[in-house]
Amino acid sequence: MPHIALDPDEAGIRSLFSFRPETARPLSELAEVLLRGPSTLTRGERELIASHVSSLNDCYYCMSSHAAFAAAQLPEGMALVQRVRADPQTAPVSDKMRALLAIAAAVQEGGLKVTPEHVEAARAAGATDAEIHDSVLIAAAFCMYNRYVDGLATVAPEDPGFYAMGAQAIVEYGYTAQPEHGA
Repeated sequence: MPHIALDPDEAGIRSLFSFRPETARPLSELAEVLLRGPSTLTRGERELIASHVSSLNDCYYCMSSHAAFAAAQLPEGMALVQRVRADPQTAPVSDKMRALLAIAAAVQEGGLKVTPEHVEAARAAGATDAEIHDSVLIAAAFCMYNRYVDGLATVAPEDPGFYAMGAQAIVEYGYTAQPEHGA
């Protein structure tokens, strides 16, 4: 049960956005830039980082949402997302992605946990400074989003279909645009 009076028909961060629309806009815009804006990392790869950090934070709503968003945008789909969740070191991702996931995991523990060795491993695997930057910022932002969602005990549906439906809207419309049909 949520800690504050939230719309019972809304789940997770959506209920918080309805509660405080003035904070919803900048938070949605940040997600749009980080996860869908111009980048050499694909949208699916960036969603994979978001899902990974959310999983490490035990934020069921964000992990499930961004796992579905990643799966909808990665050729390997949910199977890859689940492999990364189980063990990113053995998951079938590129060395660069594995290094960026390690950086994101270090950020999840604490910003000072990112070491020069993490950064050098990412560079050695072909990561650019922008990709390293964006991986750190995605991880940091999702620590905030996760704590926001869980700190107010928002509702997190257990049905994977709920998150898959949301994925289609995110893929099509993004984080800031509203579909014309009101979905």
